[in-house]
Amino acid sequence: QVQLVESGGGFMQAGGSLRLSCAASGRTFNTIIMGWFRQAPGKEREFVASITWSGGGANYADSVKGRFAISTDNAKKTVYLQMNSLKPEDTAIYYCAARVVPRFSTQVSEFDYWGQGTQVTVSS
Repeated sequence: QVQLVESGGGFMQAGGSLRLSCAASGRTFNTIIMGWFRQAPGKEREFVASITWSGGGANYADSVKGRFAISTDNAKKTVYLQMNSLKPEDTAIYYCAARVVPRFSTQVSEFDYWGQGTQVTVSS
């Protein structure tokens, strides 16, 4: 099993920045792709960004491209999501996820492990 614990969410005004962290523990050697998803009230969970543990192949949703940056610290088994130029529509619960299969995906169903989520609220 793999445990994922997110932190760093909070309240921010539009235009501000936040950095989310996701600490992975357990059988992390099984996981290849790390991702961030988000779910706004009344909406389905959606892909935000993904990356390999080695830091390669960063992939972003069009809605966050140029504003968000995903990165990893493989030694600490921690994944980060730097969120800049935040907009009210970025308000959501942000989830960290891990995928065992070594192939990028944007699909919720194709990620194997999930964190409990951290709330991000952006005011206008």
